[in-house]
Amino acid sequence: MTKNCDLWVFGYGSLMWRPGFDADETCRARLDGWHRDFCVYSRHWRGTPERPGLVLGLDEGGSCRGLAFRVGRARAADVIDYLNERELVGYAYVARYLPVLCDDGRVVEAYTFVADTGHHHYAGQLPLERAAAIIMDAEGQGGLNRDYLINTIRQLESDGFAEAELHALLVEVERQTGIIEAGAGI
Repeated sequence: MTKNCDLWVFGYGSLMWRPGFDADETCRARLDGWHRDFCVYSRHWRGTPERPGLVLGLDEGGSCRGLAFRVGRARAADVIDYLNERELVGYAYVARYLPVLCDDGRVVEAYTFVADTGHHHYAGQLPLERAAAIIMDAEGQGGLNRDYLINTIRQLESDGFAEAELHALLVEVERQTGIIEAGAGI
């Protein structure tokens, strides 16, 4: 990105429902070559060092629907600074500019965060039952890990996106929660 260009940001998780910056334009978009996955351990915002949670990352392969946000060039550097502080401190992400296809047909180079597969917070692709157990049991400074999953699904649905894998994960979280509550006599 140069100082003479607007900034595009691609959001695929919490950036969709809590970007933390004002956008001049928001559009639905698709990123090819990457898919959304709960593949990053969170030891602060959605978990603790003793009981890490899981957050979304972009892992290679497939495609991902999300939102593209355009920020005017006058605020672009501030937004990048904000995003880097939010996403790169303590998480297994690498910032990249990747081409995303907006629903109106435009292709824009968008700033986004992909999973750093060599980072010790990278969880990889976990089995459904294991990912659900981690999410069900984790809470951090940002709240319950379950709420992160629920908020992401709600945002995807409000934007007209369906993602069977996330729904299956939520069903498994609910199933495991019910088993624990039944055993506790609730």
